[in-house]
Amino acid sequence: MQEEFITELEMLHDYQFNISFDDEGLADVRSDEPVPVGSGEYPNATRYLSAAVGNCLCASLAFCLRKARSEPISMKARVRTVLGRTDKGRLRVQSMQVTIFPEVDDPAKLERCLPLFQDFCTVSAAVREGIDIQVSVELPKSEQR
Repeated sequence: MQEEFITELEMLHDYQFNISFDDEGLADVRSDEPVPVGSGEYPNATRYLSAAVGNCLCASLAFCLRKARSEPISMKARVRTVLGRTDKGRLRVQSMQVTIFPEVDDPAKLERCLPLFQDFCTVSAAVREGIDIQVSVELPKSEQR
């Protein structure tokens, strides 16, 4: 079964974008590039990717715990994202280290979830394996030749 959704981005000014989602009721978010390129007023795409990986892993662990009938008391995470330059000098995400801090009512059920939950995180699994991204650029009709 495939599922599809649309995320739309619109440049507001400079490097700030409004990001909207096709799910009714979801609030728009904004992104920006850090200083000196942008104003650094909002997270950039790399920070959203870091948040998405951490969020997905926490949600997967919480889901596993709930399936095991153990309600998490609290859950926090820290994602350490390392950026570096390629041989061509391009900035890339080189690694992410995710540390999850769960507080649970039943440590035995947490132990049971530890070898399972990562496999159910759609974001980290896709990032880890690599995602097929196809890009096209469409010019406005007035600019087409």
